[in-house]
Amino acid sequence: MEKSETTHFGYQTVVASEKVRKVAGVFDSVAGKYDLMNDLMSLGVHRLWKRFAVSLTGLCPGDQVLDLAGGTGDLTSRMLPLVGSKGGVVLSDINASMLAEGRKRLVDEGIVGNVDYVQADAEQLPFLDNMFHCITIGFGLRNVTRKERALEAMHRVLKPGGRVIILEFSHPVVPGLKPIYDLYSFAALPVLGQLVAHDAASYRYLAESIRMHPDQETLLRMMEAAGFERCQYFNLSGGIVAVHRGYKF
Repeated sequence: MEKSETTHFGYQTVVASEKVRKVAGVFDSVAGKYDLMNDLMSLGVHRLWKRFAVSLTGLCPGDQVLDLAGGTGDLTSRMLPLVGSKGGVVLSDINASMLAEGRKRLVDEGIVGNVDYVQADAEQLPFLDNMFHCITIGFGLRNVTRKERALEAMHRVLKPGGRVIILEFSHPVVPGLKPIYDLYSFAALPVLGQLVAHDAASYRYLAESIRMHPDQETLLRMMEAAGFERCQYFNLSGGIVAVHRGYKF
C-alpha cells in the first residue's frame, strides 16, 4: 500500500488531502470577523501593506487581473479603479464562505461591475493559458498545500509580460524583532481571536502557518523554479510581511 503524502497544517503533520478540509474549517469559522480581526491584529497596518502591493502591480486601464485567494476583496476593491470599465478583476478563493463575504462587501460598497467571482483551487486554476495581465495573492499562499503547483498554475494563466504579486507574512529580518513578534503571535493572537471571533484555535493556526511558510529567499527561488523571471521581494514592517514580484516573459 502506497504511503499517503503528508504536509503541515500549522505545526501538525497531516495527510495532504486533509489540509484543504482543515484550512476550509479555519476560514469558515473566521470569515464573518476576518476584516475586523485584520484591523485589530495589525492595528490597521495591513491596509498599508495592501496599498504597497497594489502599487507594484503596474496596472493600466483595460487590464485583466486575477485576485487569487482574494477573500473579502480588499485587493480587488483597490485594483478595480486602476483597470477601469474596460478592464476587470476576477475575485477567486477556494473557500465559499470567504468568497461570499467578498461579494457581500463589494456589493455593499456599490461595486457591481467588471468583477467576477470564481471559487477555485490555486493549484488547479480553471482559466485559459495567457489570460491575465496580473495575478495577486494576498495572505493566501501559505495556506496552499502544494505551493509549487500553485506557482506553476499562476505562471500558466499569466500573459507574456504579465506579473505576479505575492503579499504574505514572512520572516523578521530586524535584529531583536523575532522574539517580540513570537510573543505577540502565540500569546496575544489566540486571546484576541477568542474574544472577537470566538475561535482561539484558528488564530493559533495562523501564527503556526506563518512560521512554516518559506522565508523570503526560499520563496523567491520557488518562483524562479516555476518559470518567473526578474523576481524580487520587498520587506515590510521589518520582514514580518514581504511582497514578492515576478514576471512572465
